[in-house]
Amino acid sequence: MTTESAGPREFVLLEANYKQLLDRRPNVAVLPWGATEAHGFHLPHGTDVIEATQLAIAAAARAASVGAKPIVLPTIPFGNDEQQLDQIATISITTTTAVALLRDVVRSLGKQQIDRLIIINGHGGNEFKPLIRDLQGEFGVLIVLVNLFQLHPYPFDSAVANAGDHADEMETSLCLYLCPQWVKMDQAGTGARVPFAIEGLSAAGVWTPRPWGKTHPDTGSGDPTHATAAKGEAFFEKLCLTVAEIITNLSRANKGESPYL
Repeated sequence: MTTESAGPREFVLLEANYKQLLDRRPNVAVLPWGATEAHGFHLPHGTDVIEATQLAIAAAARAASVGAKPIVLPTIPFGNDEQQLDQIATISITTTTAVALLRDVVRSLGKQQIDRLIIINGHGGNEFKPLIRDLQGEFGVLIVLVNLFQLHPYPFDSAVANAGDHADEMETSLCLYLCPQWVKMDQAGTGARVPFAIEGLSAAGVWTPRPWGKTHPDTGSGDPTHATAAKGEAFFEKLCLTVAEIITNLSRANKGESPYL
C-alpha cells in the first residue's frame, strides 16, 4: 500500500497548506497515537505508528470524499512502554506526559473552534479513558477513542495455536499490506508466551503488567507465520470503513445531539 498523492491532501495536516485549510475549514480532528517498541524479530519498531497513521489517513480520505471535514494531525509516536524498557531503542512516555500532550492538543484545537477529536490508538499500553474524562470536562470538547485493535475481531487462521496480541498474525498481516518492504518473515519468532509462575494472575478480570522481556522472549505475542498481505488488506478495509463512518458522522453532528452536548 502507498500513501503517496499527486499533491497536498487538504485533510492531512503535514501536507495541507494554509490556503486549503481556510477554504475548507476542518471541524473534526483525527489524532493517530502509536508507540515505539520492538515487534518481534520481523516487524518494524514503528508498527503501531504505521498502523494508526495509515488507518487515520485512509479513513479520513474516505470521509472527506462524502463531504466530511476531517484533519489528520501529526502522529504521536510514543506510548507507555514501561515494561519494555529493557529492549533496545524502546521509548516510553509516562501517563503524566501523555495527559500533558493531549491537553495541549485539545486546548489548541478549542482555540480554533475545532471541538471534536478522534484518537486513533494503535498501542495496547496506552490508556486514554481517564485522560479523556478529565479533558472533556475541562474543555467541553467531544473526544472519541478508537482502539484499532478492538474495532473488529481478527479472523485468526485455524492453524494458529497461539493467537496472541502483539506482532501476531493480525499485526503481521497488516504490515505485510501496509509496509511489506519492512517485514522480514524469515526472521519471525514463534511469539510464544512464558506464563506467570504465580497462579491466578491470568484469570479473567485479573491484570498486572507483563515483564515483557521475561514473558515474551522474542518480544512477540502470538504466532505470525500464517500472516499474508491479502489478510491484512481485507482486515484494514474493514477497519477503514468503520473509522470513516465515525469521522463522517462526527463531522456532521450538531450541538445538542448526545453525547455532543
